[in-house]
Amino acid sequence: MSQHDTGERRATISRATLETQIEVALCLDGSGQCELDTGLPFLEHMLDQIARHGQIDLNIVAKGDLHIDAHHTVEDIGITLGQAFNEAIGDKTGIIRYGHAYVPLDEALSRVVLDCSGRPGLEFHVPFTRAKVGDFDVDLVIEFFQGFVNHANVTLHIDNLRGHNAHHQAETVFKAFGRALRMAITRDAALKGASPSTKGVL
Repeated sequence: MSQHDTGERRATISRATLETQIEVALCLDGSGQCELDTGLPFLEHMLDQIARHGQIDLNIVAKGDLHIDAHHTVEDIGITLGQAFNEAIGDKTGIIRYGHAYVPLDEALSRVVLDCSGRPGLEFHVPFTRAKVGDFDVDLVIEFFQGFVNHANVTLHIDNLRGHNAHHQAETVFKAFGRALRMAITRDAALKGASPSTKGVL
């Protein structure tokens, strides 16, 4: 059933390469339900933040070459999630388009600003205070968001403003991303179904 039949903006995307097999089911008009099977517990904790704070239903199954490292799996989850978002959001008529959020967690504070612009762009400024959280390489956080941005066609600015606990730094980023995404995709009644752009299309 299509998003037009139900009124819900949803998509299911599969991606298979020699390195990973990913399936993402996404509903932008959800309630924060999340089912994840990626083999990467910390990433799942972060993805759950997106779902719950973005009020997005998210189901991700991923099998990747984790015997090498997590890079391909994390990047390809970002890519596939971006593809699902791009399909689910449709022509973007009637949405607020812009979203922003500040989220604290104890000493850490992050800001995320997002534009469903139709143009991929990422500014990522997160000075992680250590290289890993558990077994998870924090360098992969930017790889996730770069994959998402490139295929979701959004402009995304991420800034960790302060923090000395790398787990807190990452968690505030993902929570703020979820909140900003929720704002941006919300339908704006004042637009009456029009495009939120002077161009008339995004």
